[in-house]
Amino acid sequence: MRDIVLDRGCCGLVGWAFTKRALMMIETLVALLAATVVMVPIARRLGVGSIVGYLVAGLVIGPDGLRLVTGVSQIQNVSELGVIMLLFLIGLEIRPHRLWILRKTILGLGFGQMVPSAAVLAWFAHLAGLDWRASVLLGLGLALSSTAIVLPMLGERNLLSAASGRDAFAVLLFQDMAFIPLVALVPLFAGGHLPDHLPHHVPWLAVGRAVVAVVAILGGGIYLVERIFRLVGGTRTPEVFTAMTLLIVVGTAALAHWAGLSPSLGAFMAGALLSDSEFRHAIQADIEPFEGLLLGFFFISVGMSVDFGLLVAQPLTIVAAVAATLIVKAVVGFVVSFIKRRSAATALRFAVALPEGSEFSFVLFGAAVSAGALSRTQAGLATLTVALSMLVVPLLFAGIERFAVPRMNKRKVASAAIAPDRPTPVLICGFGRVGQIVGRLLSVRRIPFTALDQNAEHVAFVRRFGARAYFGDPTRITVLRAAGAETAKVLVIALDDVEAALKLAELARRHLPHLTIMARARNRRHAQLLMDLGVTLIVRETLLSSLKLGEMALTALDVPPGEAARTVATFAARDEALLSETQGFAGDESRVIASLQQSVTELQELFEADREVTAGAG
Repeated sequence: MRDIVLDRGCCGLVGWAFTKRALMMIETLVALLAATVVMVPIARRLGVGSIVGYLVAGLVIGPDGLRLVTGVSQIQNVSELGVIMLLFLIGLEIRPHRLWILRKTILGLGFGQMVPSAAVLAWFAHLAGLDWRASVLLGLGLALSSTAIVLPMLGERNLLSAASGRDAFAVLLFQDMAFIPLVALVPLFAGGHLPDHLPHHVPWLAVGRAVVAVVAILGGGIYLVERIFRLVGGTRTPEVFTAMTLLIVVGTAALAHWAGLSPSLGAFMAGALLSDSEFRHAIQADIEPFEGLLLGFFFISVGMSVDFGLLVAQPLTIVAAVAATLIVKAVVGFVVSFIKRRSAATALRFAVALPEGSEFSFVLFGAAVSAGALSRTQAGLATLTVALSMLVVPLLFAGIERFAVPRMNKRKVASAAIAPDRPTPVLICGFGRVGQIVGRLLSVRRIPFTALDQNAEHVAFVRRFGARAYFGDPTRITVLRAAGAETAKVLVIALDDVEAALKLAELARRHLPHLTIMARARNRRHAQLLMDLGVTLIVRETLLSSLKLGEMALTALDVPPGEAARTVATFAARDEALLSETQGFAGDESRVIASLQQSVTELQELFEADREVTAGAG
């Protein structure tokens, strides 16, 4: 009886301990998710990027903050999966034909930016008292730039397709590929000297494991994976497809780790092998949500691991390290871009986008500590330098975008903005995807036009093709008059920005009443606001394409082509009438909904009556 009581007591203690541990894990997860939900949107709204939000979230909830989470090592073990998945996705992007096309840019800019930066930073580290092995390793780690920061930062400003964005992507691609051998070479930096002779006993077992792992990953990626995906895809079970995708990523990482290689290397190889697969986009769609969240947790863990004690103890050293990293990489980047004959604004964007450290720097320094190539203090200083540089660069980039680049662009194209060759009958404001089509149609009929746009790089690009495009703000009356609005006959408003389009319409109606104004509207509300300003020639940008798509859908459903076209024409006429009818109460949502429902009912009754007449005549 006593033994039974003891057994029950032990079971109770085990159950209590398990419950307590589960509760701690749940509390940790709640803290991580809450910090993400609060800090990341704030950071994005401030224009500094989500990575800064994750880092600040880690600072707030970590051991030196509110102490909501103290088990940093446990979170790091899970969040490293985010880095593994990021390498897998990078592998998916590195398709052989794409690398071949970009080979000169990747190698030229990649070597030109990374190697000099690493050399200068390593020299500074050596001057600070570190030995050459540690200095070179720190220089290489600090020379890397953050893919997770740069690409979203450029994408938010529509710069990925610009020269600065393409150059930055080439450098990041080079660094992502260089990271794999860098991690593999970390053990060479450990120890007092490099071996000058082979060891007496070659570790054949370790070599054999590595060879088996690489052959298994290569063979599986070439011969098995696509067949398995076809089989899994044929079952039409999405969750199984997702599970298979995760199994490949985690499985290849585990296989590489078993062989003594970097888990990231295994994931990268698997991604590269699948880069030309027919399932590439489906795989990417399945992995990205996990990668994004886990990589976010990785940055949170970095924020939590920042040693505030080190910052307080050595503030001058940390500030000097951050300043040296930013200045050296920015200067090298600007010089390299300028040598490539980029404009000053493009070179500045390229230079200021890349001086931060990388998420891979954390991994590299962690591997260096494990291998004994860096001390924990040295790695702590380097990690803090990288983290602070990640906080500073988005702010610097936002600053140059707001203050420096516009002034440089204005100086570059100011003369062209106010001096068109001769008066033209048409003035197109906004020369993006809509304005360019209008301009091409006019060119076909040999009708000259003048185009205004505020994107200087965009203007410079389209001018190479002979377009009469000029830099300038069309919402300024002086710019409009300088562009020939006084002698023009037609004003085409093709601006993306709704507020700017409305401001331009009001300006033209007041100061240039002789112009026939035609405007592009993004939606119904935008169209009604333009109508309020007296603009009557309006095209809603998605209306015509949507009507055509609807007509194609009706025809595909066996509706006779003539009847489908008549249905679309009737609907379009009624929709235009409804647009005017609801103009007076467009802000009253309930009345607008009631009008739309009534319109649908009327159209249904109209077509029913037509069908009955047709049936009776037959």
